[in-house]
Amino acid sequence: MFCNENKMKNINIQGLAWDAKSSFQRGPAKAPALIRKALYSDSMNLFSENGISIENENISDKGDFEITEYFDIEKITREHLSKGNKILSLGGDHSVTFPIIKAYHEKYPKLAILHIDAHADLYDEYEGDPHSHACPFARIMENSFAVRLVQVGIRTLNPHQLAQAKKYKVEIQEMRLLEKLSIPNFENPLYISLDMDGFDPAFAPGVSHHEPGGLSSRQVIDIIQNVN
Repeated sequence: MFCNENKMKNINIQGLAWDAKSSFQRGPAKAPALIRKALYSDSMNLFSENGISIENENISDKGDFEITEYFDIEKITREHLSKGNKILSLGGDHSVTFPIIKAYHEKYPKLAILHIDAHADLYDEYEGDPHSHACPFARIMENSFAVRLVQVGIRTLNPHQLAQAKKYKVEIQEMRLLEKLSIPNFENPLYISLDMDGFDPAFAPGVSHHEPGGLSSRQVIDIIQNVN
């Protein structure tokens, strides 16, 4: 069945060349350009399995942004949101999520988040940095920038992050229990945050923090396609 392309109206793509807050290997800053290189390679096919092509006049690619200051990410996102568009962000270590959501909160004060990841990213601070890539969801929840946070595929919970999850009432669907659980329905506007290490390393070997026993590419696609 072919899906209604009206659902794809007014989407801005923004590339975020930023990985300064990664605690281990760098590389996510290069992701936006590499994603486009792979997408538009000689083997490209711009149609998805549900019959929608991303070669669509409703999609506007704003290019890649070299980030020099962390909260420039918030300014860039706010500018694109101000035009009434939806946003697809490429690249950046996971610290980009906090300034992005800070901008979203102005437009969507009751936002829900679906977070697909191996890690909960709920540290109060990591290596002395409260804005580390390991901390964005602690900052988001303590500022009440989301009314609901559902995390899927988590497989690295330690006592501190478990305590943080309980503190902020985070709904965690651990990878070890995934077959027994299902993705809930969302009543509020939804932001989806996909960290590449949510995939099993067999499907995403280039990530910096390998965590075995993760999601397959098919499972991630199914999760996103079945969000209501």
